[in-house]
Amino acid sequence: MSVDIDLKIIEEPQVMSEIEDLQRVIWPGSETDVVPLHVLRSAVQHGGLLIGAWVKAQLVGFAFGFPGFYLTPDGPRLEHYSHMLGVHPEHRNLGIGFKLKRAQWQIVRQQGIDRITWTYDPLLSRNAWLNITRLGAVCNTYHQDFYGTLRDEINLGVASDRFQVDWWVNTPRVNHRLSRNSRPPLELEHYLSSEACILNPARQLADGSLETAEWKGVVPDARATFLLVEIPVNFLGLKSLHPPLARRWRMHSRQIFEELFALGYLVTDFVHLPGASARSYYVLCHGESTL
Repeated sequence: MSVDIDLKIIEEPQVMSEIEDLQRVIWPGSETDVVPLHVLRSAVQHGGLLIGAWVKAQLVGFAFGFPGFYLTPDGPRLEHYSHMLGVHPEHRNLGIGFKLKRAQWQIVRQQGIDRITWTYDPLLSRNAWLNITRLGAVCNTYHQDFYGTLRDEINLGVASDRFQVDWWVNTPRVNHRLSRNSRPPLELEHYLSSEACILNPARQLADGSLETAEWKGVVPDARATFLLVEIPVNFLGLKSLHPPLARRWRMHSRQIFEELFALGYLVTDFVHLPGASARSYYVLCHGESTL
């Protein structure tokens, strides 16, 4: 379904108050995790960027970030840290998140900054599809329990592990992903035909849930240019129905990604096999983080 989406930079305190309320709808259950108006206002006044999305005059999404630094052999360099991206539950699957990130990309490039970075839960397939497949971010950094205990309904009950992704905004990879004439995403068959190796093929249970595979360490096929790591298709649903299984997936995937990143692997793509037997996989290869 196509809808008209209006985007604009937010600087007015009254609209920032609406952002407070929108956060409570997107991440219900924990008032302490809401970024308050005074922090939004202070950040925007000192280099931060707050972009809102409206549908029929209703505020339905936002992206919030601010400048930071990352270390290089030549000293610190300026980056943009994208702290929050949220869309109202009733307006998801309309491309609003993608359009907010694309606007963020355009503005940050104009500021002369070459990297945007952010974190997300690596077991959330929807987020992986947007961040890696659609936007072209890459990842070789894993943070255990990054935020400590989170109390909102989405994150409660499992360790807050996060991928930290890098979005190199001036690279051909990112420019192609954001182009209106970008190629279709690659499918699972493409990687399997290239002898990609699935490191942790999950076992499907009677109720359709996926059980973790036994993990004995990284032993990739020498012929494999790409490695595939499977994750649950619907981790939030799994967490609600089978909390112990969700926690096993957290520990299982943590071990795999930390080992792969230590060996120099980089997440470069994410593929989803739809249908009754849906499956989701990260794609990793050796390479530079600025790929």
